[in-house]
Amino acid sequence: MSDLLAGPVETAAGLAVHGADTVDKSAPASTRDALVKAGVPGRLAEKDPTLWGPDAEAEAKIRLGWVDTHRRSRELLPQLAELKAELADLDHVVLAGMGGSSLAPEVIARTLGKQLTVLDTTDPGQVRAALADRLERTVVVVASKSGSTVETDSHRRAYWQAFLDAGMTEAEAGRHFVIVTDPGSPLEATAAEMGAFTVLADPNVGGRYSALTAFGLVPSALAGVEVAELLDEADALSRSLGGDRDNPGLALGAALGAAATMGRDKVALISDGTGIDGLGDWAEQLIAESTGKSGIGILPVVVESPESPGAGGADVLTVTYGGALATGAVPGGGTGPDVAVNGPLGAQFLAWEYATAIAGVVLGIDPFNQPNVTESKDNTNKILASGPPAETPSFTSGAIEVYAPQGAPGDLAGVLRWLVDGLGGDGYLAVMAYLDRFADADAARLRPLLAGASGRPVTFGWGPRFLHSTGQYHKGGPQVGSYLQLTGAVADDLPVPGKPYTFGELQAAQAAGDRQALAGRERPLVRLHLTDRSAGVAQLLDAVGALRA
Repeated sequence: MSDLLAGPVETAAGLAVHGADTVDKSAPASTRDALVKAGVPGRLAEKDPTLWGPDAEAEAKIRLGWVDTHRRSRELLPQLAELKAELADLDHVVLAGMGGSSLAPEVIARTLGKQLTVLDTTDPGQVRAALADRLERTVVVVASKSGSTVETDSHRRAYWQAFLDAGMTEAEAGRHFVIVTDPGSPLEATAAEMGAFTVLADPNVGGRYSALTAFGLVPSALAGVEVAELLDEADALSRSLGGDRDNPGLALGAALGAAATMGRDKVALISDGTGIDGLGDWAEQLIAESTGKSGIGILPVVVESPESPGAGGADVLTVTYGGALATGAVPGGGTGPDVAVNGPLGAQFLAWEYATAIAGVVLGIDPFNQPNVTESKDNTNKILASGPPAETPSFTSGAIEVYAPQGAPGDLAGVLRWLVDGLGGDGYLAVMAYLDRFADADAARLRPLLAGASGRPVTFGWGPRFLHSTGQYHKGGPQVGSYLQLTGAVADDLPVPGKPYTFGELQAAQAAGDRQALAGRERPLVRLHLTDRSAGVAQLLDAVGALRA
């Protein structure tokens, strides 16, 4: 890890990037100098769609609106004020959205201390708990760019039925919905049929770049955030993005790209505790889905704290993030990261988007497409139509059914050790939990335990949420991953109104569809099915903990 105080600091509009220059200079030739020589900073600020090559040009032409969407988003402010006044009696805000439609608002609300219920799951227990929470005071923000996201459509159907079952008329139920979608999407027409409020988003911004569009601003504003401040922060930073110096976005992007080209293609994202909460989860999707394709990419690894295992390694670039530093404060909180990014949240969003696009230039990939995301979706639809595949566990251990490849050990400890020992010097382990993010929250403790046992990067994702994030990297990025999928028995299932399947069946189909996609790549994959979720998680934690002994 570098001495952050030894090199220059890139600062603009209150956003400071420490350490990037040191990372760049560790390359045989300066990545940043090459970018400047090619005029990349100014061309990106001017939305030049040719930066990523001819194959990416058509997509880039319709996806570069994020560069200045914060300015157009000001047109939403009067509408948001009117909407908030109209819905003043509905003080429980639920966001039904996936990926880019949910991650930014969650960061905004958490950082600024506002209450927002994010529903980005198909787990029936988690959906049922949301439906039971202050229903009569709930406004549901249904957010989907395409308007056809299966999870979000299922949430909309469940809430609509719940409002009707509570005695509301259809007109009364419609008032409890705010639809955020692209102009002309199927969801826009559905919103009109429901009598719901509709806010149209910027169609020239992809989902993971949409933090400062209606997708990020509508739920945040309804939750009580003064969203104009976020736009002000982004606008202040935007003035630096065409420059060759004093350009934090360029410095960060050049460092990410330079590190990846030198074999440091994993990025540990760690909060330094200075006031920005959860940005790593948002940046995880942005980086993984933007760069993980064509067999290359940057794997983001969200690490719980600077002291947690998995924050470093020969192929890991360690990056801390946080709010503005107090005078005399040490970047990274004294943890010694390679790069530290500090500043206001609105500027952080724009800087990371810009940096990711810059990294795409360095790596020679299109940062705006996601060619492998539909693979698991297509598998899911086939399974829902034909029924789940017949599977027999390799063996059962207590509350855990183990589904392991042929030749794997026949005991739980042995399977876990086989998975960990097989990571090699450049591999990573992805834990994919198709469980309840709140009721089964202890499952997330597996990430640091497995990182400590393996000495390798370990990611943790809640399914199906991660399918809209690291799921792209798993299929399209470097094929060095190993996978541990967790599923759980459903004690009390929930129908998806108007559909021939339940939430539990949808969740199981999504897990099976993703297994099929990963199995086709012949990578190590183990599924652990918890027949009793609480007991199974506790048993698994004990088994993984024993690996470190």
